[in-house]
Amino acid sequence: MNLFPYFLILCSLLTFVTGQILFKHAMETSRRSGFGIQFAKFFFPGIASMTVSFFLTLGLLQRFDLSYVYPFQGLSVIIVSLMGGILLKEKLSVQLIIGAVFISIGVALVSLS
Repeated sequence: MNLFPYFLILCSLLTFVTGQILFKHAMETSRRSGFGIQFAKFFFPGIASMTVSFFLTLGLLQRFDLSYVYPFQGLSVIIVSLMGGILLKEKLSVQLIIGAVFISIGVALVSLS
């Protein structure tokens, strides 16, 4: 079994999640101090991260079926939620955790096919 596609999917997910976390941090910064240097410090790396994620996803779609690649994008919900809780101190509800478990089960089933 070739693990390289899974590595690319993981890279795509991680760059997407990084971009989302950076955007959220940039927006919180803009609320406190406006759209200055502090905002740009998080916003532009967020754009770069999302751009890398976009092109990685395009490359994956070039080589694999959409029905194979897209369910892995569901993992971004889980990772963003966890990182939001850890890095941004957001509250994780029981419903969110149960939903994340169901998403994980679905992704596992898809990856086995």
